Amino acid sequence: MSTPVLDVRGLAFAYPDGHQALFGVNLHVHRGERVALLGPNGAGKTTLVLQLNGILPAGAGSVAVSGLPVDDKNLLEVRRRVGLVFQDPDDQLFMPTVAQDVAFGPRNLGLRGNELQERVTHALEQVGMAEFADRPPHHLSFGQRRRVAIATVLAMEPEILVMDEPSSNLDPASRREIAAIVESLDVTMLMVTHDLPYAAQLCERSVVLSGGVIVADGPTLDLLADNDLMQRYRLELPYGFDLSKVSPRGPVRRG
Repeated sequence: MSTPVLDVRGLAFAYPDGHQALFGVNLHVHRGERVALLGPNGAGKTTLVLQLNGILPAGAGSVAVSGLPVDDKNLLEVRRRVGLVFQDPDDQLFMPTVAQDVAFGPRNLGLRGNELQERVTHALEQVGMAEFADRPPHHLSFGQRRRVAIATVLAMEPEILVMDEPSSNLDPASRREIAAIVESLDVTMLMVTHDLPYAAQLCERSVVLSGGVIVADGPTLDLLADNDLMQRYRLELPYGFDLSKVSPRGPVRRG
């Protein structure tokens, strides 16, 4: 078994007001996996995600990315390896043009000239936004801004892509476009989502977090077909959604 891309062990965290958000979480994601992180509101999903690249410090336990501990001395390298796409793209886009936003991270790594331009162009091509390189981000639609936000992370060539609610606030066409982009990416992925059909379509494995602990971990379609599990943790598929018509992505890859 290879070293996990993401290795979370005994992770616990309490906020300054005393609220305990995580209670000894263990999570291992291997190269090539796409894992959905599911759970009701208040389960601790956001708290967990913010610890994966050091935005929040671990209260107890540990987080490592490809064997590299997430701590102060490794913070810059960890944030290159863990690409976090926030739910609101406006939290990531702040430069005058799309290209400048996508170039911001690689430029801070020291890339310049043709190497930087190639990195930016490739990232924008991956999300179908190359023709918008010179546009101001605030002139784009919400779905287009989300695609650019993904490109800003892809330009860093992360080892794991962490996406927070990638389908939220999208119209059906934009939702399909983001799904197509996700399916085309050759990158390890952790996707936080309330969109259970999205999880079924895009992630062969799912983890359910509730009350700050992982309560289920297994093939997505198996978990979504478990009525007792779904009711216990307030997870609901849309009315009329037929799991039998979902084609699983295939076996979990642990290369």
